[in-house]
Amino acid sequence: MTDLLVIVQSDAEGNAKVPPGTMVAGLPLMRRLVLAAERAGVRRMLVLAPDAEEAKRLLEGTAALVAASGEPLPQLPPGRMVVLAGTVLFQAAWLRALFELPIERERLYAEASLVGVMESDDPREVLSGGTGGRAVPDVFAAMAKARPVVPRMFPQEGRCVLGDPQDCRQAENWLLRGLIKETEGFMSRHVERPISLAISRRLASSSITPNAMTLFSVGVGLIGAPFFLSSAPASQLTGALLFLLHSILDGCDGELARLKFQESRWGGLLDFWGDNVVHVAVFMCMGIGWSLSVHAGWPLILGGAAVAGTLLSAGFVYRHTMREQAKPGPLFTSVSKGGRSWLSQMADALARRDFIYLVVLLSAAGKANWFLFLAGVGAPVFFLVLLAAAATEARREGRLTT
Repeated sequence: MTDLLVIVQSDAEGNAKVPPGTMVAGLPLMRRLVLAAERAGVRRMLVLAPDAEEAKRLLEGTAALVAASGEPLPQLPPGRMVVLAGTVLFQAAWLRALFELPIERERLYAEASLVGVMESDDPREVLSGGTGGRAVPDVFAAMAKARPVVPRMFPQEGRCVLGDPQDCRQAENWLLRGLIKETEGFMSRHVERPISLAISRRLASSSITPNAMTLFSVGVGLIGAPFFLSSAPASQLTGALLFLLHSILDGCDGELARLKFQESRWGGLLDFWGDNVVHVAVFMCMGIGWSLSVHAGWPLILGGAAVAGTLLSAGFVYRHTMREQAKPGPLFTSVSKGGRSWLSQMADALARRDFIYLVVLLSAAGKANWFLFLAGVGAPVFFLVLLAAAATEARREGRLTT
């Protein structure tokens, strides 16, 4: 049995209020639907399109098949079939839930002319009667003639329906809200994320890539690091604000990647190591600046401890949770694999970057060295927490004996 997603595209010059080429967050609507389905794990997709040439142009490079109105359909294997109007945006979990929904065979579970779900031995026969219609309702009506219909309201959460072109901004807001991570810290969620999302919305329609955004954010962070060589509050505050700007812009690369389906292992590695390079540069400059201001060498020990703890933690996270993922696509970047133990949850909480706001406050008073003291102690402790969390997970999975 094979899962099949069918997207019914209306004619841009006929009944469609929202043409398939309408740009939504930097991508044509039809292309966004197909890429979202691929992200959800759907491998077989069929687009019913009045204008096959336009559909093929919009979907170039994807796995979707295109069938023009009135033309014979390709052979389709038996299995679960989900039929969507070409104006229904969805999240991956919502689409997967439709494929897992318990239903009776050879019955069309339909919500108006928006969503249909069916388990059929002959999807081609069910769809064939609707390929001549140019409007989405015609296709659903033809399917209803082929099989008994069971009216069904599908979950509203996880989807967004475009009724007209004016809904595109609302749809973009919906897509952007879906990029917010549940594990984010308070300040990140309420301060940095709204700013980065506003920037990403504007960058989505440009040619700027996520990796280019990563390099730019790393550059901003590295420019800010030397300002901590001075003990002057104005200099330290400038460095701290550039450090904060780096953190804000660093959110844009992942947002762009997820928004435009450009996630990659290389991008995840670039982002991960770029962040750590900036942290190392900041801690080094804090240590050197403090040493110069007091004419002593002991602050360099604190700086070295912060740098060593940062690099050891980064190397451990890479080896423990990132190196094994060789497949293409998004890279798993949590500090733990399972995240189930209290130590794992503590490690994830400590990895959040709300500490940057403390750097800003202390730097405004010319006391960035106070933060270096905390980092010199905290970074090695964080590394030990990671080791303990990994050992706890290994014991739970039976990979480590006591």
